[in-house]
Amino acid sequence: MEIRIDDLMGPEIAALLDEHLQDMRATSPPESTHALDLEGLRKPYVTFWTVWEDGALVGCGAIKELDPAHGEIKSMRTSASHRRKGVATFVLRHILRVAGERGYRRVSLETGSMPFFEPAHRLYRSHGFHDCAPFANYREDPNSIFLTRNLP
Repeated sequence: MEIRIDDLMGPEIAALLDEHLQDMRATSPPESTHALDLEGLRKPYVTFWTVWEDGALVGCGAIKELDPAHGEIKSMRTSASHRRKGVATFVLRHILRVAGERGYRRVSLETGSMPFFEPAHRLYRSHGFHDCAPFANYREDPNSIFLTRNLP
């Protein structure tokens, strides 16, 4: 697998993010859907990566800088054809490595609380994330869980 910073201009990534947003909207009520669209992911404080294998887009993920010591994971997605093949772990490890290189002391995320999100819960918890209070501009929401991990 190859990971690279993406400018979010290609049709493949637009399609994968559209699939991601559709799933989020189908699973969570509008006020609990916090996924960024293409414009939100193009902000200067967001770094977005795509993962490619044999010329096919197989996943993506991003980190949003909340402050110089805290980053938020956004838009983690694996294409349907590559689920359970290690793509999400590959992206997450890359994001955590970059966060450490940037000097972040903590990385956090918000994800849904519904059973649909259970694979994400397992992934993040297996990489040292634990429950936390809402951070940044988030508020308590029964449809969300908040996870964080301190970095060395």
